[in-house]
Amino acid sequence: MAFKDLDPLLHNQLRLSIISLLIGVESAEFKYLLDKTEATRGNLSVQITKLKDAGYVDVKKTFRNNYPLTTCKITAKGVDAFEKYVDAISGYLNK
Repeated sequence: MAFKDLDPLLHNQLRLSIISLLIGVESAEFKYLLDKTEATRGNLSVQITKLKDAGYVDVKKTFRNNYPLTTCKITAKGVDAFEKYVDAISGYLNK
């Protein structure tokens, strides 16, 4: 039996961490993701943009008390990609 291809976008530690955090919540603020992933602001921002460009994450930029507020939410496409990734990686572990 052949191994399934892994989504190269999700086969990155930080992007997988972001999607894994978002799968369990309705939405998450940038600061929450920053704290949980322990990434740098710049790296987190770049990886969120990659996920957004792929259609896996919706990003909403607003203000709270005159401070910028970035909120991320996983999309249906992102949920589907994550579930396929988990299924594929499970195949590697159960061989």
